[in-house]
Amino acid sequence: MHDRLSSDGARTSLHMERRLPHPPERVWRALTEPGEVRQWFPAEMRVEGERVVYDVGPEGRVLAFDPPRLFVHTWGEDELRWEIRPDGEASVLTLTHTFGDRFGAASFAAGWHTCVRAMAAVLDGRPVAAERDSAHLHEDFVALLGLDGVRPHRPGVRYERQLTRPAAQAWRYLSGDGARLGAPPPAAFVPGGVSAGVVSALEGDKLLEYGTAAGTVRWELAEGTGQGPRLVVTDTGAAGAAVWRSHIEHLANDLSDLPPA
Repeated sequence: MHDRLSSDGARTSLHMERRLPHPPERVWRALTEPGEVRQWFPAEMRVEGERVVYDVGPEGRVLAFDPPRLFVHTWGEDELRWEIRPDGEASVLTLTHTFGDRFGAASFAAGWHTCVRAMAAVLDGRPVAAERDSAHLHEDFVALLGLDGVRPHRPGVRYERQLTRPAAQAWRYLSGDGARLGAPPPAAFVPGGVSAGVVSALEGDKLLEYGTAAGTVRWELAEGTGQGPRLVVTDTGAAGAAVWRSHIEHLANDLSDLPPA
């Protein structure tokens, strides 16, 4: 398994490589024939001339179609590049998925890993295993791909992290339902070493803001990639990246241990 990220500054590419013990012609059929695709991919897909049509989600456009070697197409605003090269009597399948949302990479990687594992079962003539909760797989890819999420912010730091549980479940875990304007924030919103004032802004399971001795901390749960929300924490005060990285990684891993709501 060889997985990595690259970026040109504007868009991110996820590169995934898997060796399959089948010749390229067989892998090509699994990749492009609708009757086979539906066995490993969670949507119907068919190629109609220059169009790639799914029964759900956006359509795509064929950019390259060279059996049994190369299939490149768009998927909404994303690009998927599937390459097959022979390796003895087997094949090496490489997927390059290019997209704009860097912090969605772990969700994409977990999804594609599950799909290609199912494709391998189809190729082998084995039953496709029932899909299990992928939260821990997502967290593994966060670590593998280096998606720690901390970025400089003037002043302070900004932390962005995809979560694996719904916003309402994450909010309950944070004890956000007990937050009140003008009162101290629940402890889960405050990392060690930060002296919190009182809650100055509050919006359901979406936003909580409080002052500190050196600035403002703002928690936001926005629409994310996958099944959970995108957590964005901005601290304009003195707490450093290491403090927030430790606090939020602990939160994200605890959430992945919870059963789905």
